[in-house]
Amino acid sequence: WYDPVDVKSPSDPATVLARRIAAAIRDMIGTPLPDEHGTGARPIQPGDVLILVQRRSEVFHDIIRECKALGLPVAGADRLKVGAELAVKDLAALLSFLATPEDSLSLATVLRSPLFGWSEDTLFSLAHDRGQDYLWAELRARGESFPETMAVLRDLLGQVDYLRPYELIERVLTRHDGRRKLLARLGPEAEDGIDALLSQAMAYERNAVDSLTGFLVWMESDELEIKRQMDSAGNRIRVMTVHGAKGLEAPIVILPDTARRPVRLRDQMARVGDSLIWRMPAAEAPEVQAVVDGAARATQQAERDRLLYVALTRAEQWLIVATSGDPGKEGESWYRQVQAGLERLGARQFDFDDGPGLRYETGTWKGFAAHAPNPGKDQTVQLPEFFHTRAPSPIVPLSALSPSDLGGAKALPGEEGLDEEAAKRRGRQVHRLLEHLAGTPEAAWLGMAGQLLASGPDAAEGQELAQLLDEAARVLTQPALRPVFAPDALVEVPVSAPLVTLGGRRIHGVIDRLLIEPDRILAVDFKTNAVVPEGPEDCPEGLLRQMGAYAEALALIYPDRRIDTALLWTKVPKLMTLPHDLVRQVLVNTHIP
Repeated sequence: WYDPVDVKSPSDPATVLARRIAAAIRDMIGTPLPDEHGTGARPIQPGDVLILVQRRSEVFHDIIRECKALGLPVAGADRLKVGAELAVKDLAALLSFLATPEDSLSLATVLRSPLFGWSEDTLFSLAHDRGQDYLWAELRARGESFPETMAVLRDLLGQVDYLRPYELIERVLTRHDGRRKLLARLGPEAEDGIDALLSQAMAYERNAVDSLTGFLVWMESDELEIKRQMDSAGNRIRVMTVHGAKGLEAPIVILPDTARRPVRLRDQMARVGDSLIWRMPAAEAPEVQAVVDGAARATQQAERDRLLYVALTRAEQWLIVATSGDPGKEGESWYRQVQAGLERLGARQFDFDDGPGLRYETGTWKGFAAHAPNPGKDQTVQLPEFFHTRAPSPIVPLSALSPSDLGGAKALPGEEGLDEEAAKRRGRQVHRLLEHLAGTPEAAWLGMAGQLLASGPDAAEGQELAQLLDEAARVLTQPALRPVFAPDALVEVPVSAPLVTLGGRRIHGVIDRLLIEPDRILAVDFKTNAVVPEGPEDCPEGLLRQMGAYAEALALIYPDRRIDTALLWTKVPKLMTLPHDLVRQVLVNTHIP
């Protein structure tokens, strides 16, 4: 009941023929194959077998599947439509979901695919009665019930913006075991489509900007088809069309697709002289069309006869002809034409394992023993010692530390007002105003402040903008603070250095103002705390530790100058110079996990 309506029966003639051909090849391999002189023999190898069909019909794919089912090395189809492969469709559905998580149909397809293996009932219980929600939203809400699925999807969604299409597909196939799951459900023949998709992903990246959306559009708009060079298939069974076999030869050629094949004229138009006419049904066609159609059918039949000649002449020693369809009447099919030729040559009746047939042979083929070619003496190569030694684990460098995140309080106890995020936002706003308003005419401050805080997460207007500008203006107009905002002061100075006090850990930080004088360096950091300490000893420990890190880093950069640090409290405003011994002692007491 649950089988697809178009599933083929095991007794389907094409399936039976494919199974018999695969079994016959398996039995042939390793048996003697006489040479063309009849003086010796060698074992038959998989690469000695060439299977030719008129078109890529059911028997074409059945033969490849049955050979793989028996473990025979087969080169696969000579032409492969990548998008038509089931494994590729499953991977494409997953990529579509990763590119657009709102694509509920693609997500449902992926969940039912071998990649996740959901049952129909499980998917129905998730998708049914969810209202207007996307399927991904419903899955996230019930994620605790599907931890393995959520782990894979979250990992891929977290990487989709950073990985190229090839890397993303490879991550699915390798890290998340997708290749094994697809092959376990779809069979070994699915590997051809998977490998072809990876090859096409690499080809796409060489010709276009590597984006997932672009790759999906490319897959949908272009009928991806690859052609294998079967002359370089190695020691594997080759299955291909007769047309593609021109120029190739093989010791053993099998023709399984020789049934009756009516000549059909598929064009809607017929050319009569220099004119075109609509082609009518044969019963209603005028005589001029009948003449043209007859000539066209004769041309097609002649082309098929030429292809039969090509197929027959590909065999160097053995030619095996079979069919699973209607052989037709005399001369109507390749099967009947070959049969007539064998009878004229005097072929005799022979009882094959699967029934009677005709066999034509020349020479004495009995009594040969298969002698494998001498492979020569094995040579032992002495590998260097490092091939037998496990590589040491790589040394992962420790991440850099931020001076503002070395631990300790950033505000005095009892300070109330804004929450942490709001306080950080206000700090960024004031810092921006002090950075850009310094050195500009006071008359332009209002307009410039409005531009600086016009957009983004730190945007401000109205009363909030007025309060921020007032605080910045009081700092900039304070006479004692003018040296800090002198034109030669450096603004927003990045600093990075390994600190001995922190066990050699490197810090990355940005100093708000840096004054470089002949005999000293002054580092100033702006603080917008609502409660200002009375003296350096009362400063929060986290701020002292930050300034101590700046001081030690600057001492490495300027070893010949005195290093001073100070905090500029914008609320007061007030510049508080910090004793060097104090900030250093607080930095020494830092605990780094």
